[in-house]
Amino acid sequence: MSATSDGPRPPAGTAPSSPRPPVTERHDSWPAGGTAEGATGERAPDAAEDLAEDAAPGAAASGAHDYRAAFRAATVPMAVVDHEGLVVTANEALAALVGIAAPALTAQSASDLVDLAADGRTWHAYREVLHGRRSRFRCTRRLKHPDGRSMWAEITVVPIPATEADSEGDGGTPDADGGNRPPGRVLLSIADVSDRRELQKRLRHLQMHDPVTRLPNRTLFFERLSAVLENPPYQGDTHPGRGRIGLCYLDLDGFKAVNDTLGHRIGDRLLAAVAARLTDCAEREGPHPTSAPLVARLGGDEFAILVEESTGTQQLTDLARTVLAALQKPFDLAGQRLSVSASIGVVERPVAGTSATGLMQAADTTLYWAKADGKARWTVFDPERNAHRMTRQALSSNLRPAVERGEFTIEYQPLVGMADGVVLGVEALVRWNHPQFGMLSPNRFVAIAEEDGSIVQLGRWVLRAACRQARRWQLDHPAEPPLFISVNVAVRQVWDSDLVTDVAEILAETGLDPALLQLELTESAVMGSAGRPLQALQALSDMGVRIAIDDFGTGYSNLAYLSRLPVSVLKLDGAFVRGFRYEDGTHPSPADETIVEAMVQLAHRLGLTVTAECVETAGQAERLRRIGCDTGQGWLYSRAVAPERIAELLGARALEA
Repeated sequence: MSATSDGPRPPAGTAPSSPRPPVTERHDSWPAGGTAEGATGERAPDAAEDLAEDAAPGAAASGAHDYRAAFRAATVPMAVVDHEGLVVTANEALAALVGIAAPALTAQSASDLVDLAADGRTWHAYREVLHGRRSRFRCTRRLKHPDGRSMWAEITVVPIPATEADSEGDGGTPDADGGNRPPGRVLLSIADVSDRRELQKRLRHLQMHDPVTRLPNRTLFFERLSAVLENPPYQGDTHPGRGRIGLCYLDLDGFKAVNDTLGHRIGDRLLAAVAARLTDCAEREGPHPTSAPLVARLGGDEFAILVEESTGTQQLTDLARTVLAALQKPFDLAGQRLSVSASIGVVERPVAGTSATGLMQAADTTLYWAKADGKARWTVFDPERNAHRMTRQALSSNLRPAVERGEFTIEYQPLVGMADGVVLGVEALVRWNHPQFGMLSPNRFVAIAEEDGSIVQLGRWVLRAACRQARRWQLDHPAEPPLFISVNVAVRQVWDSDLVTDVAEILAETGLDPALLQLELTESAVMGSAGRPLQALQALSDMGVRIAIDDFGTGYSNLAYLSRLPVSVLKLDGAFVRGFRYEDGTHPSPADETIVEAMVQLAHRLGLTVTAECVETAGQAERLRRIGCDTGQGWLYSRAVAPERIAELLGARALEA
């Protein structure tokens, strides 16, 4: 037996060369250089090391004859190799292994026999032992018998300590004690580790595969993914698929219900059936000449299909579409006919600059989008949508600290009497002066604050600051009729905090008259209120605080509630007011005008006042005044401004008076 390799060869002149013996092979998937080792610690010595130790200086002549006899009779293939790497003597076991008579092996290159020159790392370690700079060396190779049988072999090379007899006539060099040190020799041995390798292979398979679906598991998936990302194609490779990677990350919709209702046994069978269909889809729709897509179960009901050397997004979306179609077909499992669907996140990008963490984060985000968009669909990763998500996440994580750091400010937009144009009050509109994103309007962060509950803390701050400012205007302009202040309140503030107590404390703290405070709640928050919210609204109304329904006409519009709720004001949504303006020379929408007129009349009959939002033109204002709208708010009168501008407005009104 001998060995060949398609790996790099040592430079010319580095090692003696001899005719190559019959072909053997090396397993290319084994790490380069096998397992070249130095000292091995607790490992028990093998036959080569035992013989080397028996040949130590001082051994009796009979002992030397004994170890030579043991060497020749050993069933372990062995050879004594000189410092140039040439075989000095070989036993019959090695001769049988390589298919060459033992005498004919003398002076042949040992490295050629077992392919030790196949890669630079192994070759260097071997030469280090030959030259006495390394205590031992071990690597693993796959060798082939002359009859075609193959075996995994562990090759060990250890120095043979020089004996007195060895040094006679060898022309050694003087050592430190004045004696002669002969050229070094080593003992090369080969152990058959095929059974051990097979066991390791089986154990690795069990470790790297899911027992339910027999698919690669999360560990193997990330091992394969990391290998792809860590070995990008060389520059200049123009193959259309090289340098790109794609991933379909899918989750079964409603799988938990199957487990909960039919049991985990049926659930496991369903997972196995899904795995089979995914594998079939990958083989039919996404094969590549050099690498078939990897289908893996990542855990629970989550699967992934990794496409190496992707040809583009179209290939991935075609695969996702095929998967959805395959999974929509019913599954027949133990008499149960089940139908499932899946949501799939699709990511495709260049290998360069991509990390495993980044790819999986993008896939997970895209899968979430697919579920949020209605499930049973695939969605492609969108960088702009992801940037918005990242911004939203950054805002969410900084909301509470921002209140404490004082990053929020309030601007005020006048509420004007439609009949005379006099400013009657102002609406407090919060702004976030974000250190990274600049000045943010409420629509950028209020919904986030409502989701994570920070709206309670933020709303309390806005209420206190607005009431304090309204009181300051009142004290600074005592001759003027005081402005009422209108503050938006989220429904979560009513549920998650003691809003009534907060309002009472703030009014007492600032000295503001309750009649000058108006709280705005959206129509969807007010309509259908019962229990605690209704009690809170009633308590606030009894306190003298006015309650306004914001954006009226776009939500539930349950008019029956208007007679039962303690509401004082209706604020018409700007969508109706915008229908009043001329566009492209055409007349305003008569339907919008009719609807607004009916709502104003209804409100007045119920004793409510009406405020029109988004008034932008004099024509709109005139028609709203003619209809009977009480107050207006919009850019026609003023944008939201700093409190100093409102003070100037009050001063100018006093001068006119």
